[in-house]
Amino acid sequence: MGILRRRARGLALAAAALLAAVFSVLSTGPAQAGETPLRAADPSVLRVGGTYVGVQSTGGGIVVRQASSPDGLATATARQVWSDTAGRGEVWAPEIVTDGGRYYIYFSSGTGAAHRMYVISSASPDSGYGAETRLALPDDKWAIDGTMFTFNGQRWFVWSGWAGDTNVEQNLYIARMSSPTTPTGARYVISQPRESWERVVGDPYINEGPEAIMDPNGQLHIVYSANGSWSEQYCLGDLRLRAGGDPTYVWDWYKSNGCLFGSNQATMMPGWDATLYADGPGHHTFVLLDGDIATSPPAGPTFPFMYHAVAKGTPYSWENRHWYTGTFCWWGDTTYSRANVPGPNTDTGWSLKFFE
Repeated sequence: MGILRRRARGLALAAAALLAAVFSVLSTGPAQAGETPLRAADPSVLRVGGTYVGVQSTGGGIVVRQASSPDGLATATARQVWSDTAGRGEVWAPEIVTDGGRYYIYFSSGTGAAHRMYVISSASPDSGYGAETRLALPDDKWAIDGTMFTFNGQRWFVWSGWAGDTNVEQNLYIARMSSPTTPTGARYVISQPRESWERVVGDPYINEGPEAIMDPNGQLHIVYSANGSWSEQYCLGDLRLRAGGDPTYVWDWYKSNGCLFGSNQATMMPGWDATLYADGPGHHTFVLLDGDIATSPPAGPTFPFMYHAVAKGTPYSWENRHWYTGTFCWWGDTTYSRANVPGPNTDTGWSLKFFE
């Protein structure tokens, strides 16, 4: 009976994935004629009731858009909520979250090695934000792509940063937060770009764009972007925290054995297929209710997510990136394996399937 149940669940998941793939080809993704995707990078979108709220950097500032659907954000009015009046420099990858009835937008600003994380907050999604506060992240090193989430009753902050003061590689770090604006304790590395599929593009090697989500078993995942965003090798990988694991202990995290969403079959995890219409998909956002990582879909149903990519047939460049809407679902009984490290070398649990 156990084998039959596993086979039945596998068939149900496969059917769900097939329906999602058909739906996505019919209604979303860069292949669709007549769509007007937003020419932008690094989407961050959450759902508040029936409204989708997206945030975007625009040169020296940040804008917020609201629409009744993720695709509708492309033509929604952009309202400026913050400007770089202090001349801090480049403004990258704003990330919008909610906590305690307030909206918080985290973003990186600076020039070169001076990039650090900042936060602004308001009771309204598209107005009323005050001056930026610099996050006092532990070790005070270069930091980008930060986001906050709550897991097991504890606020956490995860970001991409350097180990030291030089640009050798971008690692993923995690730290506790005592409030939405106050990191506490040490930073802990949870991922380094050391797998072959993460090192197709180097100088530097990249792990960035982390996004947290909980699977149907209640386990924490950090889905992130690997390889350089300047290359069509850009893709999404997954970190899965083992059941009962410690988020600050690197060996409690298991990494997917290849890209889960990417445009090059050679770097895809076995059993996952490359995209048909998008080149270099990455820096995604899970479109969750109130941004709560516990509101992801149960096994079977699909949910929307957004990502940036360049449409196939278009020269790959930062300027040609657009926001696109896709779908994702959970994929069970998936083993992530590693070699010559402390602890068990394999872990089986939920992974993710992404569709254009």
